[in-house]
Amino acid sequence: MSGRVLLAAPRSFCAGVDRAIEIVERLLEQHGPPVYVRHQIVHNDHVVRRLEKLGAVFVEHEDEIPPGEICVLSAHGVAPAVKERCQERGLKVVDAVCPLVSKVHAEARRYADSGHLVALVGHADHVEVIGTRGERPDATVVIESPEQARELDTQGKPVAVITQTTLSLDDVAPIVDALGEHVGGLRRPAADDICYATQNRQDAVKELHALGATLILVIGSDTSSNAQRLVEVAEAAGAEATLIDGESPLDPSLLAGHAVVGLTAGASTPEELVRSVAARLAELGYDAPEEITVAREDVHFRLPREVATA
Repeated sequence: MSGRVLLAAPRSFCAGVDRAIEIVERLLEQHGPPVYVRHQIVHNDHVVRRLEKLGAVFVEHEDEIPPGEICVLSAHGVAPAVKERCQERGLKVVDAVCPLVSKVHAEARRYADSGHLVALVGHADHVEVIGTRGERPDATVVIESPEQARELDTQGKPVAVITQTTLSLDDVAPIVDALGEHVGGLRRPAADDICYATQNRQDAVKELHALGATLILVIGSDTSSNAQRLVEVAEAAGAEATLIDGESPLDPSLLAGHAVVGLTAGASTPEELVRSVAARLAELGYDAPEEITVAREDVHFRLPREVATA
C-alpha cells in the first residue's frame, strides 16, 4: 500500500536527557569504566544498553556501589536521604538530575517549610515522584486523580500544588480543579512545573491527528512515563496509538487500514530509532516522512563542574 507518514516535531531527546547522557559519556571518557549510575539514567532501554557497553553500571540502590566510586544520580531526581547515604559511603556524587526536576524539588521544600501541605500531582510509583516526595515526606501527599483530590485531608494547613514534570496540562488541570473546589484558597502550580518538552511533544501528537493521522506510533520504552502519556494523548484525541520500541520488527498488520500514520518519540528516545522506524515504513510502501512542527526548542542546560571542560 501507499501512504503518508507525518513526523512530529519536536520529538526524541529533550535538553535534560541530552545533559544526563552526556554526563555519563564524559565521565567514562575522563575516568574510564566503571561509572555507576543510580537507576536508569533515562527511561530508554536502547540508551541504557549502549551506555552499559561503554562501561556504565546501573544499580537501583546506592548500597550496591563500592565505596569511593563515582555515583551518577539519574535525570529523575532523588530524595535528600539518598544523597546522605551516598556521602556516608564516600561515593563521588555527580548530579545528572534534570534542572526542571530540581526546580520542583525546591518548590516542595519552600512550600513545606512555610507551613503548607504539599499536594504532589503525579504517579506515586514513578521514580521522579518518589524523589520529590522525599524532600519533605511528612508534609507531602501524592495525588493521582480528581477523586483523591476531593478526599484530601488538609490537616488544617494551606495547600500548595506541585506536579510531576512529565505530565501534561491536560493531566493536571482536572486534578487541580478538583483540589480547588475541595480546598478553596489553593496555591496552584507554576506553569513551568510541566516540562516544556513534555508539553511540546503532546501538542505535536494532537497536531498529527488533526492533520489526518489515524494511527500514531510512539517510539519509547514501557518504563518511560512521557512516552506512555503520548499514547494516551493520541488516543484521547481520537487516533489509534501504540507504543513501539523502535528496534523490534514492525508488524504490517498494525498498519492495516491506515493511509496516514503519525510518528513520534518520547523525550528519552534517541533519534536513530525514529529513523529506523521511518525506514521500515518506507519498506512497507509509505512515503518519506513529512515533518509537522508545532514548536522549536533551543533549550540547553549547563553541565556540572565535575565534567565541564575548560
